[in-house]
Amino acid sequence: MALSREQLAQRVAKELKDGYYVNLGIGIPTLVANYIPEGMQVMLQSENGLLGMGEFPTEETIDPDLINAGKQTVTAVKGASFFSSAESFAMIRGGHVDLTVLGAFEVDVEGSIASWMIPGKLVKGMGGAMDLVAGADNIIVTMMHADKYGNSKLLPKCELPLTGFGCIKRVLTDLAFIEIKDGAFHLLERAPGVSVEEIVAKTAGKLIVPEHVPEMSF
Repeated sequence: MALSREQLAQRVAKELKDGYYVNLGIGIPTLVANYIPEGMQVMLQSENGLLGMGEFPTEETIDPDLINAGKQTVTAVKGASFFSSAESFAMIRGGHVDLTVLGAFEVDVEGSIASWMIPGKLVKGMGGAMDLVAGADNIIVTMMHADKYGNSKLLPKCELPLTGFGCIKRVLTDLAFIEIKDGAFHLLERAPGVSVEEIVAKTAGKLIVPEHVPEMSF
C-alpha cells in the first residue's frame, strides 16, 4: 500500500548521515525531524534563522515564539543557534547545507522541479526553495506520486512554473524511491505491497525499471 506521510519521513531519515546540516522544507519534509536515528548528530536548519531544530513540541514543551520557516512551532536542540534570515540564506547560497528535503507539485525527467506556485491560485511567496535548489547538490524531493485526480506528478517536462532546472537527483513518493539521471526516472525501491505495474502506470515520464525492485525498509 502507499506510504503515509510519517513513513515517507522515516524513509528520508535513512538518508541522513552523522554530522549533516539539513534543511527541511514545508510539509512532509518537516516530519523528518521526528525520525532522526538515535545517537546520530544532525543539525536541522530553517531559513528563517534557526540552526538546531528538534522534534515537534508537546503541550508541555511548546514555545509560540519558536517557529520554523512554515510558521510551525518547533523545539531547539542543545547547541542550537539563532540568527537573521540573511545569515541563514548565506549558509544556503554558500553551499553549507549537506542535504535538502523539499516538497513539490511536479518533477520531470531532467531533474527540474515545480514547487512554488500554481497559476490562478493564491501565491503567498516563493519562500526559500529557489535558493535551496540552487545552493545544494544533495536534494531529495518527497511528494505524492499522483494528484487527487490520479494524474502523474512525475512528468516528461514540468508544466508549472519552475523552481529550479536540472537540480533534482532523487524523488521519494508514496509509491516509490526514484533516481533521476540520463533523462529518465530510474526505479530504486517500491513501497511495501505496491506493484511495479502500478508505479509504471502512474509515472508519465520515462521510467527505467530494473529486473528486481526491492521493497523499502524503515
